Order: sequence, then structure tokens, then C-alpha cells
Amino acid sequence: MQTFKSGDIVRVPFPYTDRNTRQHRPALVISDGAIGEDANLLWVLMITSAENKSWVGDVFIPHHAESGLPVASVIRPLKIATIEAAHADKLGQVAMETLNDVRRVVASILSK
Repeated sequence: MQTFKSGDIVRVPFPYTDRNTRQHRPALVISDGAIGEDANLLWVLMITSAENKSWVGDVFIPHHAESGLPVASVIRPLKIATIEAAHADKLGQVAMETLNDVRRVVASILSK
């Protein structure tokens, strides 16, 4: 099984909140690697196209191609999911500055 760390961009079956389905899409690993009793889970944040309507807290990913993404994208901290690490495929990684921006947004959400 692959190993993951916070800041990795992965392709995962991300659940929808408004319908009973999943779509394979990129996501940012926000947990410090795999978590859980058997270390087989990841906390991930949805990544979506920068062309979509923006949400409060979205974090732009500069240099998307270097991060393993085909189009300009944003990380959406309001959309978090727990997924099986075995279902994740690593695509790339965000820069530390971007990861720190995401952590600040997540911390502000958790402190409300």
C-alpha cells in the first residue's frame, strides 16, 4: 500500500453530500498520513476546478501542473471526507506555503 502525508494530492472516490454517489476526483490529504486503528484512513479535502463558483475559504493552488493537476484548481476546506487509503492514488503534492494556507483556513473553521 502507498504511504501518504499531509500535503499530498490524491485521486479518490469523493462522496457527495447532496446525493448518494461518489465521483473520482483529486483531493488534498490533510491528516498526517494514514490514521485510524489500522492506519488505513485518510482525511482529505476536495479539490475542484478554479472555474467553478468560489466558496468562502477556498485556497488556490498555484502551479497546478507541478502539483499533478491538469487544470487550475482550488482546495475546498469546507468539503472534508474520510476515505480508505487503499482507494487513493497519489498525483502530486502542494507547496508548503499552500498547505499552510489550508491549515489556517481549517483552524479557523474548527475554532468557530
